[in-house]
Amino acid sequence: MENRKLITRPPVVVILGHVDHGKSSILESIKDLKITSQESGGITQHIAAYQIEHEGKQITFIDTPGHEAFSGMRSRGSKVADIAILVIASEEGIKPQTKEAIKHIKSVGIPMIVVLNKIDKPEADPEKVKRALMTEEIIVESMGGKIPSVNVSAQTNQGIDEMLEVISLIAEMENLKVDINASADGVVIESRLDSKRGVTSTLIIKSGTLKNGDVIGTYSTTGKVKIIEDFRGNTLELGTPSMPVLVIGFDNPPIVGEYFRVFDSIGEARDNQQQEKELPEKLEKVDQESVLKLIIKADVSGSLEAIKEILKNIPQEKAIIQILKAEIGDINDSDIKLAKISEAMTVGFRVKTNNTTQKLALRERVRIVSFDVIYQLEEAVRTALEKKIAHETVRKDLGKMKVLTIFKTDKNSQILGCRVIDGEILKGASLEIYRNEEKVGAGKVSKIQKEKKEVGEASKGSECGILYKGDIIVEEDDELLAYSQERYKPGLE
Repeated sequence: MENRKLITRPPVVVILGHVDHGKSSILESIKDLKITSQESGGITQHIAAYQIEHEGKQITFIDTPGHEAFSGMRSRGSKVADIAILVIASEEGIKPQTKEAIKHIKSVGIPMIVVLNKIDKPEADPEKVKRALMTEEIIVESMGGKIPSVNVSAQTNQGIDEMLEVISLIAEMENLKVDINASADGVVIESRLDSKRGVTSTLIIKSGTLKNGDVIGTYSTTGKVKIIEDFRGNTLELGTPSMPVLVIGFDNPPIVGEYFRVFDSIGEARDNQQQEKELPEKLEKVDQESVLKLIIKADVSGSLEAIKEILKNIPQEKAIIQILKAEIGDINDSDIKLAKISEAMTVGFRVKTNNTTQKLALRERVRIVSFDVIYQLEEAVRTALEKKIAHETVRKDLGKMKVLTIFKTDKNSQILGCRVIDGEILKGASLEIYRNEEKVGAGKVSKIQKEKKEVGEASKGSECGILYKGDIIVEEDDELLAYSQERYKPGLE
């Protein structure tokens, strides 16, 4: 057994926040400042993370739509990141996705840095944003709290170095020590099936050293490391803690957010496998008309896992989402055929549909909805799910009247003289008949007359004649309780 050798690994940082508040711009600004043009020119492919050096210390950034990837990773309790950057545009303030990002960061329990972006804009008001954050229980240091905040401009690079210094300071406080001589483990942050290279996966190594030839496994797949590359596409012999590496060697694309680790043999790795199966227990309890069936196709596994996680968080007490198929790749004929048979909704995320498949969908009357923004996809699914919710009926008590006299009695109707003793009586209202405080029947107010004129209502204290229709003969001194029943479509929550 190798001797333990503890080192301090670089921090792994994820950037979260509202769309268009500048997450990608900040990542690009860091690249421009800290990765030389020669090095940048060598980056031939996007591997969802990169590593920079600031004042002799390395920092790893997850270079992906942070909210999407983080959602999938959070669902498995994977603390893929050590520090979260909450980006807020200083001229716009807190938005719905800002609140969602705050919730995610709190749920994982990692340190947060508030970065107030677009500080160069004339309308920027960082102090107003800081005050607004207090309502979300985020109190920055300048307001007497413990959470650091930095004013930056991704446009002018103002504040970027200060942000990196704060990251390094927090990393020191977190004491990120690991054993470099141990077998590697870490988290899958991206995975795809490349038509030329096979399964390519981006991993963040959390501890230990990953070497060529290592047997690796997650809960969903296993394999043997054939190629290791850094974020620039350079071939490596090994990967070290906090390093983002592209690995070729898994048998199938692992699920984003899964932990991976090195095993002694393929047999041991396969013994460790636990296929994740979602049992549709809830479906047995729900009317199938209240089930929204989905076929989901996405560009990469990170998007797919994020979509599944976000859909899982949509309330499903009144209608259920059933995912029939969730795969990486373009929408094809088999997806349309399955959608036709199962009456499912076909959802694409950053994928294409060829002309042949589009014609088939048109012929089979299968609707395809495609999105490039995950929140638009979520909204479309919410809307479709709401349509699956059955109408509900709500009862509203209107008023009460006492029967004073019986003018006429026919087989299924009577003309009654009444006094309204509470509320109001409306034409068309339903009735419950009470005799000696016991319910004895039901009926309906077909007509109301006051002073020999037909009216729509009679209020408390007034006397009126009504045409009653019902299943029982009403007697003098009976009390009639009038109520309405309204059908409405409830929301998801």
